[in-house]
Amino acid sequence: MTRQTIAKFGLGQIVRHRDAAFRGVVIDIDACYAGRPGETGEIAPDQPFYQVLAIGPDGGFVAYAAEAALEHDPELSALTLEAERRWFTIDARGRHAPKPCAIH
Repeated sequence: MTRQTIAKFGLGQIVRHRDAAFRGVVIDIDACYAGRPGETGEIAPDQPFYQVLAIGPDGGFVAYAAEAALEHDPELSALTLEAERRWFTIDARGRHAPKPCAIH
């Protein structure tokens, strides 16, 4: 039987990491951990993992985080239209896909 996973966060949604104290925007989602087996330590690999374009004091970086480590950011709920156009390609139905571009 195949297990179906539903991601809690969507592309373009702003989230914050509970422990690492960064916030960012979701730019990609994996249904489960996409790295080598055993690399997650105590973090369950069978949950959605997100690539988050994070903003830190030294500029931007991409973080790979488990869904359990992320939460909705109540201070920022969505990207501005300018930021959305900068980081995503948006089709006629409003679906987002990350643009293949460098962070800096």
